[in-house]
Amino acid sequence: MGDEARILIVCTGNICRSPFIERLLQRELDERRLGSEAAVIVGSAGTAALVGSTMAPQAAAQLEAHGGDPSGFRARELTPALIAESDLVLTATRAHRGKVALMSPTSLRRVFTFRDFADLVDGFDGLSAPPACKTSRGWVQLVTEKAAASRGLKPPLAPDLADIVDPYRREDEVFAIMALQVVDSLPAVVRTLGA
Repeated sequence: MGDEARILIVCTGNICRSPFIERLLQRELDERRLGSEAAVIVGSAGTAALVGSTMAPQAAAQLEAHGGDPSGFRARELTPALIAESDLVLTATRAHRGKVALMSPTSLRRVFTFRDFADLVDGFDGLSAPPACKTSRGWVQLVTEKAAASRGLKPPLAPDLADIVDPYRREDEVFAIMALQVVDSLPAVVRTLGA
């Protein structure tokens, strides 16, 4: 793994929410780190994945509308090995966070809902890395540790603000809501992880 940081995004089927976040977050981080040798690799998986499936058409349409590219995506099942190799795990809902923690109890300090993580890191402006954290992996681990230490220092988000709505088999409007929930939280995550 070396200097590469690995971020895992988790939802249920791995065809709507998690690939949408994966592709947008990867694009934003790549743009921010243009010219940097060390990489942040964003992947995704599902707790009940439709293994091998492409993105749901409505999720893919939302991704394209927000500048992302759904091509080549294939759903995969969440495994303890995927969790273990990840420096940070971001989930669509608190229920998913619980499933990740049950699958890998030692990962609990590295697992957040996407929107909880965005809320926790929103005030991290000016965070500086000690010399030992100059790699992408060291930086993501530092940010993750700081976010974990920040839990409980301010009121947690209400459940309806922490969870990203599940649009699976629902109307296009729900996919649009899902996309906006992600896009609203994305800047804080990118600003902090892409520093």
